[in-house]
Amino acid sequence: MRNFSILFILVLAFSCKQKDMKQQPNNPADASYLNQSVTRLNDVVIYDIFSPPVASRVYAYSTLAAFEASRWMDTSYPSLTAQLKGFPEMPEPDPGKTFDFRIAGIRAFFNITQKLTFTKDSSRITEEKILKELKEVVDGEVYNSSISFGDAVAEAIWQRAAKDQYKEVQGMPRYTPTDKPGKWKVTPPDYLDAVQPFWTMMKPLVMDSSSQFKPIPPPTFSMDTGSQFYKEMKEVYDVSKSLTDEQKNIARFWDDNAAAITYKGHMMFANKKPSPGGHWMNITALSIRKKNLDWLQAAQTYALVAVSMYDAFISCWDEKFRSEFIRPVTAINESIDKNWQPFLQTPPFPEYTSGHSVASATMAAMLTSIFGDNFAFTDDYELPYIGIQRDFPSFIKASEEACMSRLYGGIHFMSAIMNGRAQGRALGAHIVEKLHYKKI
Repeated sequence: MRNFSILFILVLAFSCKQKDMKQQPNNPADASYLNQSVTRLNDVVIYDIFSPPVASRVYAYSTLAAFEASRWMDTSYPSLTAQLKGFPEMPEPDPGKTFDFRIAGIRAFFNITQKLTFTKDSSRITEEKILKELKEVVDGEVYNSSISFGDAVAEAIWQRAAKDQYKEVQGMPRYTPTDKPGKWKVTPPDYLDAVQPFWTMMKPLVMDSSSQFKPIPPPTFSMDTGSQFYKEMKEVYDVSKSLTDEQKNIARFWDDNAAAITYKGHMMFANKKPSPGGHWMNITALSIRKKNLDWLQAAQTYALVAVSMYDAFISCWDEKFRSEFIRPVTAINESIDKNWQPFLQTPPFPEYTSGHSVASATMAAMLTSIFGDNFAFTDDYELPYIGIQRDFPSFIKASEEACMSRLYGGIHFMSAIMNGRAQGRALGAHIVEKLHYKKI
């Protein structure tokens, strides 16, 4: 009888454990593993020195994969890919099987990340660490079915990525700047080729076309001292001569120029710098942590911000290579001061409109729709790089500072900043209105 009682207790304990394992996947989980994954992706984007447009593509597909594989934790979350352009129907989990959708989400995220990046080892290490810990709370069958489901979702995401025109864009002939007055020329100190001059060919996720939010044209190029262009050029020059320490810090804080080159004697090397998209993904991550969002809330938030980023850079680059507008350093060197250099190194692509302005305004609109108008936060993204962090009362205020940083840096005229901000705000409002998602 005693032996029977012991056996009964052991069987009961085992069955309860099995029951707990099957119930766990349906409980909302904290977002720590997901946050770790996005942090690792930020590191990889910096290490691989991706340009802002290319980085936006990596963020968009990876975070969409994580969300679409995870959202079956709670089916009240609508699919995002079903509302975006060009995606096939996402696979659905087999109702006869049990899944841990966190495992599926992590697997889908890193499956896509490793397809889109060069530095794969660090991603694999992070993925293996997370999956090993998650595997400890489910049985082998649940783990295997979850991995398979994550791979199936990633494959569906990849079908869209493989047809988004990226290969065609990279295969275009070399871009040659024009000699016309007022048009972009390669800029010092490195005179690098233009970055992604054919990005307008990329297929948007939400916009109907790359030119849907086409801004007004830049000011007419003129060296007449009474012209708008000359006044804006003189403004950049004058501001650069009297920068305050605060303005210098703002310029450095939002620099995010992955193409910057540092010289030491006869040596030159590329800096490992964040992209503007990565900066805003970090703002997204710290907001998720501050609000203590659960897994699905976080996955949805990352995806919404990354989708906004992706279309923002298509919209901005469409205008950059339409207007092909001259950079301040070129105009000022040719007309005012041949030895003048901007406070920040000029990125290698045309001036109008400002990429920081368009992208920051677009993502700020999305983040505001998620977290509210007066969501204060401390942005610490640059702390490990330049030892600076900054406090903001809202996403809109942060985006406005990002816009103005380009004037302080000497790399944009005011028209590119203000019209870029308007372009981003219009696009952001459109994306917020167009996409249906579950409110946090």
